[in-house]
Amino acid sequence: MHEEIDRVIGQNRVPAIADRSQMPYTDAVIHAVQRVSDLIPMDLPHIVIRDTQFRGYTIPQGTEIYPILSTVLRDPSKFKNPESFNPGNFLEETGRFRKNDAFVPFSSGKRICLGEALARMELFLFFTTILQSFTLKPLVAPEDIDTKPLESGFAKIPPFYQLCVVPR
Repeated sequence: MHEEIDRVIGQNRVPAIADRSQMPYTDAVIHAVQRVSDLIPMDLPHIVIRDTQFRGYTIPQGTEIYPILSTVLRDPSKFKNPESFNPGNFLEETGRFRKNDAFVPFSSGKRICLGEALARMELFLFFTTILQSFTLKPLVAPEDIDTKPLESGFAKIPPFYQLCVVPR
């Protein structure tokens, strides 16, 4: 990410949302972080609008369902090594950013988060602004960091980490 930030933005100006389209690796890393963190694994309730066949079962019209987004975010048919952090899931072989229909951290259908575009913009600006000026270093070896979130009801709480923020 540092290389891409230096090449596209440099050190003489602040990141802008227009930079995102020129920074596929950074965009892919942000998507990968959201996919593996999976903070809100259960979607809002939906109502089936007509009798629906699903995996050999009939779900009657009017049934309230609660989609589990984790099953999509960790679908092995959509993500290579779905339990691992891998920005490559969002990159073409040429290095261009690739959308993935299974990327649904903001929900799906008519109940998708209204603030999704704003959140994506803010995540991009937040991460690029920090990494433009700093290197983040863990206090322990990266392989010794436990990345498993704590489960708490309908949400997952990311573990706390201690980092060294080193000026670049």
